[in-house]
Amino acid sequence: MKLPDLNLIIALDALLDEGSVIGAARRMNLSPPAMSRTLTRIREQLGDPILVKAGRNMVPTPRALALREDVHQAMENAIRLLQPGSEVDLPSLERTFSLQANDVFISAYGGVLLNRLRQEAPNVRLRFMPESTGDEDSLRDGKVDLYINAQRPLGDDIHVQSLFSTHFMGLAREDHPIFGQEITAERFASYEQISVSRRGRARGPIDTYLAQMGLARTISLVVPTFHSGVFSLGNSDLILPLPEHVVSAVQSMGIKTRAFTLPVTLETISIIQAWHPRFHHDAAHCWFRRIIHGLCR
Repeated sequence: MKLPDLNLIIALDALLDEGSVIGAARRMNLSPPAMSRTLTRIREQLGDPILVKAGRNMVPTPRALALREDVHQAMENAIRLLQPGSEVDLPSLERTFSLQANDVFISAYGGVLLNRLRQEAPNVRLRFMPESTGDEDSLRDGKVDLYINAQRPLGDDIHVQSLFSTHFMGLAREDHPIFGQEITAERFASYEQISVSRRGRARGPIDTYLAQMGLARTISLVVPTFHSGVFSLGNSDLILPLPEHVVSAVQSMGIKTRAFTLPVTLETISIIQAWHPRFHHDAAHCWFRRIIHGLCR
């Protein structure tokens, strides 16, 4: 009886985790064509397509979803077997993890993450660092343990893992006049708005979409963070577009605002965590990354 190629488990774990051939290829340091050939072998081995096209994206089949946790557990077990000396004593671990994370992650998972860490490693601390333009340099210099932000090109030496996706919604005070009628692109553009940009930019994808319809909005306020934008709404007629994860966090705090679906078509934003190879096999760092990935999933 011919034994199956166990390397396919590694590739299958990467494909299910990344949800794309390109992402899995990057993670395994393979070319996309090579990863595509590996997916073909996996399909033949399992008798299932595993990932299928859905528009521009790929989605897992029911068989793939059923296998996901078993495959991931098999990977973790294999890592533990091959690295018997890499275990970390979590109850006695004393370490500060520095994260360069955006508002979306901090809003949705900051407090939850700290509570989760305390359950296993009560002496671990978190330090959220401000975003900067030198994200890759901060990782290479060891100034931050993890970079968590919207997906963008990073250096070839940087490890990247997908965490979650989010999309933009609109937020305004509860009794804002925009809620009096159907929220069309024309009515949306007619109200003054807040732009969130740590670089001070007032225009973005929303304006590009509106311009295609012959519309333009008025940006009356530019703030550096989503949180400062929320507190700038006050009793004004300003509108604040922001990610759904931040909207959920704002509403869970009881702040008197109301969310609505934007009447514009925007791309979904993929949030990733990235780290330098120096930490890739560090036991405590591996545990930390697994906690974050598990929370976001």
